[in-house]
Amino acid sequence: MTDPLAPLLSLPGVADAANAAKDAVFQVHRHRVNLRGWATTAAEASVRAARASAALEGGPTDIPESGEVSDPVLAGSLRIAEALGGLVATWQRAPLQALARLHVLAAADLTSDVGRPRVSEDVSQRLDMLGSLVTGGTSVPAPIVVAVVHGELLGLAPFDVANGVVARAAARMTSISTGLDPKGLGVPEVACLRRSAEYEAASVAFASGTLEGLAQWILFVCSSLEAGAREAKSIADAASAS
Repeated sequence: MTDPLAPLLSLPGVADAANAAKDAVFQVHRHRVNLRGWATTAAEASVRAARASAALEGGPTDIPESGEVSDPVLAGSLRIAEALGGLVATWQRAPLQALARLHVLAAADLTSDVGRPRVSEDVSQRLDMLGSLVTGGTSVPAPIVVAVVHGELLGLAPFDVANGVVARAAARMTSISTGLDPKGLGVPEVACLRRSAEYEAASVAFASGTLEGLAQWILFVCSSLEAGAREAKSIADAASAS
């Protein structure tokens, strides 16, 4: 069977960018702190990712000292952060079920219509295609799969609200499930926030479906994975100094 994502490897710069992203994330996993104390650094990465993702969706980044988060967007993003590890196995086996659960977590305080994608033949078909990729329908390097999952969910916007938070969480699960970042140490969401205008432009380019647009998005995602690895290194460095 033909790999539907294989042509993406021939786009200018994509193969090299994917390899660079893989190498950067691998090196973070070899950091002295992450060889044994990765649970602590992964927890910090997860919270930073949640805060950045919420900010990209229009929510705040600050968590009150009391720990009681009232903002619905940030609360949903933090709920996802807490539950994400337990959803990876479902993502690998039944990705549409995992997506529904992500939306329940993200949108519980935003709408009563949670967990159900929009009723549309196009939405249904594209989610089915995405599900087939996640469950073994492609053998391209993991950063490319992460980029496609992320970009497709952003562009498709299958739910009425919280699509960005869901898309970034699905991309994070894909990084973990493909073995690119099995411990969830990277924080590419922070890079997306810091380069939010470029992030939005690249996602629009991906949605256009042109070869140039696809390459622009994949290169952006790969660079954000590299930046996320640098963020992870800073977390590990801080942990080793404490």
